[in-house]
Amino acid sequence: MSSLAQQKAKIGQPVAPTPWQALDQQAVQKFADLTGDQQFIHIDPAAAAKTVLDGPIVHGFFTLSLIAPMAAQVLDPLPDQLMALNYGFDKVRFLSPVPVGARIRGHFTLQSVEERSEGHLLHSYRTEIEIEHHKKPALVADWLYLIIFD
Repeated sequence: MSSLAQQKAKIGQPVAPTPWQALDQQAVQKFADLTGDQQFIHIDPAAAAKTVLDGPIVHGFFTLSLIAPMAAQVLDPLPDQLMALNYGFDKVRFLSPVPVGARIRGHFTLQSVEERSEGHLLHSYRTEIEIEHHKKPALVADWLYLIIFD
């Protein structure tokens, strides 16, 4: 297992961002169908265009749900890591709507590491989902990630 001290030395160091990914209307519709959130601002481009949003936006929870797969792209498993589990969030804020068709990417910065029990490390990451060509991020979250070792 990677030592607790080695993990703590990484606190405050941003990980390279994820690749950009576009969220198209088809993906938004699939999320709406899966969750039952059929609000028109997500699934009806013509009606959404008549609002202050100027078009359809991605569900905030869809954007939030992309944190785990984004993390898998840039966070390397630790030596002897058996698995990692989503442990929850201490804080989530949706700061800017993501227009359908926009590209987003994730940023992760380790905030803390604590030993929960033998073979279990709890990492807290400051997570930010950036929208290409926007000043404000889509969301910021303090994400808890439990790592279990073999």
